[in-house]
Amino acid sequence: MWLQETSKAERKTLVAAFAGYGVDAFDYMIYTFMIPTLIALWGMTKAEAGYIATGALITSAIGGWLAGILADRYGRVRILQLTVLWFTVFTFLSGFTTSPEQLLVTRALQGLGFGGEWSVGSVLIAEMIRARHRGKAVGLVQSSWAVGWGVAAIAFWAAYSLFAPEMAWRVLFWLGILPALLILYIRRQIKDPEVYHATRAQMKKDGESSNFLEIFSPALLRTTVFASLLATGMQGAYYAVTTWLPTFLKTERHLSVLNTSGYLLVLIAGSFAGYLTSAWLSDRLGRRQCFILFAISAGALVVGYTLVPVTDALMLVLGFPLGFFLSGIFSGMGAYLSELFPSRVRGSGQGFCYNFGRAVGSVCPALVGYLSTSIPLGTAIGYLAGAGYLLVVIAALALPETQGMELSAGDEALAAKA
Repeated sequence: MWLQETSKAERKTLVAAFAGYGVDAFDYMIYTFMIPTLIALWGMTKAEAGYIATGALITSAIGGWLAGILADRYGRVRILQLTVLWFTVFTFLSGFTTSPEQLLVTRALQGLGFGGEWSVGSVLIAEMIRARHRGKAVGLVQSSWAVGWGVAAIAFWAAYSLFAPEMAWRVLFWLGILPALLILYIRRQIKDPEVYHATRAQMKKDGESSNFLEIFSPALLRTTVFASLLATGMQGAYYAVTTWLPTFLKTERHLSVLNTSGYLLVLIAGSFAGYLTSAWLSDRLGRRQCFILFAISAGALVVGYTLVPVTDALMLVLGFPLGFFLSGIFSGMGAYLSELFPSRVRGSGQGFCYNFGRAVGSVCPALVGYLSTSIPLGTAIGYLAGAGYLLVVIAALALPETQGMELSAGDEALAAKA
């Protein structure tokens, strides 16, 4: 087992990043379960529901980029704590809102920390873990999204069993404050990676300072552009499906709260398996081949799930492979982006590319909501997701392979096999 080959410090960092990203997932996904309730209680339209989801994703893109820049300047651990505190506070405050406009504001502010946590946490893991296990480690952290999503599904079922709908959704948001306790663990147990300290010391010796605009220099511009497009396709497709899937199951498949949770738990179980499998494959097959394999498979399954008439029983069966490929495609992303950029702008480059993709991809939930006023919701989801996965394949073919690349404290990563 590769985890047995990691050091105590590496395992502590894995725990912190795993927990942080899992909390990210809970705080984001819990809103998707509430959409039907808020439509009923507030008379909110599907378009307005999509705007709220999109608003949080746009600000998360800004937060992710800013957090990456700050992490390059002030340290990975310090900024990681700030992002966790930020998004838990605004998730809690969302439970006190009384209108779509107020919820849009609190969710948008929550997004700043939500986006920042992934950017900083993935860089922290990539710099702490040795090259031969980097894909598996970052993929393991990525799998915590499925755990957080699963906890959200269970909490949704429990809250709606214990409380009336008009109170249950508020309770779910209020639960979002509890993970702020993670900050205490991070403060006491986690330190910045040696490669970060070595890079800062070398830059100080040379009289240099990090400049995030370097990712747009001639040497890195092509990488920045295609890595951003890769992230755009992945996230656009993912958010088009996951934001609207609970609503699709309830309004077009006419499933109850209990049955909706059951279908989603199958999808989430597939997601967890997909994250771990893809993490292993990205270290064995290479990052690019894994992205292409999962994009083609996910695209075919989304079309089958939303556009092809199937029975409820077959939908349940398809839920596992759909979750497997839909989520598994992300496992290699954190490691890949870290390997594409030099240490002095690693946080900035990774933060910009992933969150550019999040910002552009965030249009998809709103676009699905808009299109669903004239075409079936399932059709809108299928079209947007298919386009996203096509973009993933194109971008992956245009980028270099980085499998086994060591991360150095110098200007460039060393293309040495682990």
